[in-house]
Amino acid sequence: MAKSIMIQGTMSNAGKSILAGGLCRVFAQDGYKVAPFKSQNMALNSFITKEGLEMGRAQVMQAEAAMIQPSVLMNPILLKPTNDTGSQVIVNGEVVGTMSAREYFACKKKFVPAILEAYHKLEQEHDIIVIEGAGSPAEINLKSEDIVNMGMAKMAKAPVLLVGDIDRGGVFAQLLGTVLLLEEEERAMVKGLIINKFRGDKTILDPGLRMIEDKVGIPVRGVIPYCHLDIDDEDSLSERFTKKTTTGLIDIAVIRLPRISNFTDFNPFEYVEEVSLRYVTQPNELMDPDMIIIPGTKNTIEDLLWLRETGLEAKILQHAARGKVIFGVCGGYQMLGNTIADPDNMETDKIEFKKVKGLGLLPIDTVFLSEKTRTRVHGTFTRVEGTLSNLCGIDFEGYEIHMGDTDSKGNPLTNLTDTTKSDNVKEDGNNVGNIYGTYVHGIFDMSGVVNSIVEALLKEKGYDATDVHALNIQEYKETQYNLLADAIRKNLDMEAIYQIMEQGV
Repeated sequence: MAKSIMIQGTMSNAGKSILAGGLCRVFAQDGYKVAPFKSQNMALNSFITKEGLEMGRAQVMQAEAAMIQPSVLMNPILLKPTNDTGSQVIVNGEVVGTMSAREYFACKKKFVPAILEAYHKLEQEHDIIVIEGAGSPAEINLKSEDIVNMGMAKMAKAPVLLVGDIDRGGVFAQLLGTVLLLEEEERAMVKGLIINKFRGDKTILDPGLRMIEDKVGIPVRGVIPYCHLDIDDEDSLSERFTKKTTTGLIDIAVIRLPRISNFTDFNPFEYVEEVSLRYVTQPNELMDPDMIIIPGTKNTIEDLLWLRETGLEAKILQHAARGKVIFGVCGGYQMLGNTIADPDNMETDKIEFKKVKGLGLLPIDTVFLSEKTRTRVHGTFTRVEGTLSNLCGIDFEGYEIHMGDTDSKGNPLTNLTDTTKSDNVKEDGNNVGNIYGTYVHGIFDMSGVVNSIVEALLKEKGYDATDVHALNIQEYKETQYNLLADAIRKNLDMEAIYQIMEQGV
């Protein structure tokens, strides 16, 4: 059976996902069949597997790092928040319902068999499983029903590495407090401490490392420097959301909706030297970008009304009136239409939200249905007009994940082939002038799409588009995973990690 190692953190955004991905790449480079695993993930960034099943994006990133195909076995439970107190619950890639936090807490232990079945299947097919925890194992109000931190470590008999984030301050208090709040049996499972996101001279840190080792009786296995890498992250605290400056020739503004989902769709633009990608939440932040992107959302109607209330809708409409480019993806595509209807309260039970007016920029009308569309697709841009007309004939791959059924009139943006179930060909999206919309997540992941959009926007501004730094996105991502692995090898005691896995708990 596979050996295992588990990464837990002192808090959310301590770097668990990236560190787990880096370990996956190290083990894969060393010749092992390695797979990531996270029993329960809470995120609005999700992915559709080739089987048409839904899983968290973090485990997709980790699977890429491990050089294997993503599988729903790697993330058997996914929680997608619908509001501040409830989530859509997805088990083994299928929606089982929407629950309040209290309802889910009361019944989540019944999902343990599904977790163990997924884990054991991975165990039988791989040499090493890299398990990721969630949040902190020291949430004492949640420990009795825990299935994702120490509860998972016990089920998998996995030794634990505890990660603290020094960049946010108080790392020694984080580590000490977390360890002290663990039960004695749980403390014995923690085989090493890791300090993450360190900047500066490590020799100044060394006395603190010796002191924390003395206080908790657990060795520090490494100090990972702050790494400036382009690797997909899923946490809502993502530093991508804080970038407000424009330094590139092309300025792309993404509307940061309150319930934004799949924001990793737009990361490929960040890989292009000529582009500055910003996330905006207020009208005065929007300024005059070359392209506005309205992203996906877990609650299209309420986020559309938020656009209206904040004044961003008016700014977007002014942008459209000046003939500038606007691109909507999934929920953002729905918002660009004439109406959105929710007759069966699929998104909200507020009666005033049964039907709302959209931005009116595309001739489409959307109705929410109970059945979720989940499928992988490949497609081709067809009769594209406006600034981005050079997309005509460009191929792409991606996936659909939405509750809405959209009646589209006029000019479709793409032709799609459903590669999950039927190989049926259908039209997707809509395009009027410089307004573009699609249901396809991942549509920008192919280098040809991003390079064509950047070239078109550069040409629109009078720049020589032949000088654009064309990028092979897949090759670039591989270099980033390898750089991450290099940083881990250099700063983590990998010999000790292998010994820890061999000894188990």
